[in-house]
Amino acid sequence: MEEKRKTSLKIENLTKTYGKTTAVNDLSLDLKGGDIFGFIGPNGAGKTTTIKCIAGLLNFEKGGIQINERDSALYPDISKKRMGYVPDSPFLYDKLTGREFLYFVGRIYGMKESDVEREIDFYSKIMEFSDYMDSRTEEYSHGMKQRIVIASAFIHNPDILLVDEPMVGLDPKSGKIVKDLFVNVAREDRILFVSTHTLSLAEEMCNKIGIMDKGNLVYFGSIGDLKDKIKKNNLEEIFLEITKSND
Repeated sequence: MEEKRKTSLKIENLTKTYGKTTAVNDLSLDLKGGDIFGFIGPNGAGKTTTIKCIAGLLNFEKGGIQINERDSALYPDISKKRMGYVPDSPFLYDKLTGREFLYFVGRIYGMKESDVEREIDFYSKIMEFSDYMDSRTEEYSHGMKQRIVIASAFIHNPDILLVDEPMVGLDPKSGKIVKDLFVNVAREDRILFVSTHTLSLAEEMCNKIGIMDKGNLVYFGSIGDLKDKIKKNNLEEIFLEITKSND
């Protein structure tokens, strides 16, 4: 039986380059169970690259990533099993129904059939796509695809959820459902790592934020501490000032 470890995500001196371009430069972060972490920054700042490195989708030149106190490079299969990943563009197999896709994902993670069926029933109800479960995903709107992909990342009950731009294509009602789901997940001593351009989302949900600019982490901590430091109450103004000062 696998040893139960406290939920944690630790990144030490992560560096990722593409040719002569450094996408992520010497990044270090330390998150614990219960954290909702907002990862913000302009396009090209290195947010998606960082998430893909954590998820094990990209190799990197320097540094290390620990998932629940294990080196992800030494225990890649265990690390990936403890994570869920929502990409910035939802990907589904067009000829599968929503139910078939979720069942496929659950079985990949080694879940029992009865457990997969239970989780599908649960997420289809709280994310309100029950009526579309048996339609092919090629018929779905962008927002419906996004909801299915989010459910697929949650279905195996991961400790760490990596979510890249979760609100893209969601109407206000769907956005509220997703935000409530995220907050409840953090209460379960899990980590939610959210990359977003929606600063109001970060301000509303996150207890910690990181601001990336040109591959560098220019701030890590609470929003409250950042406001005290910059002497401004508006996160958008703070974000623009910090990223402008690094131009």
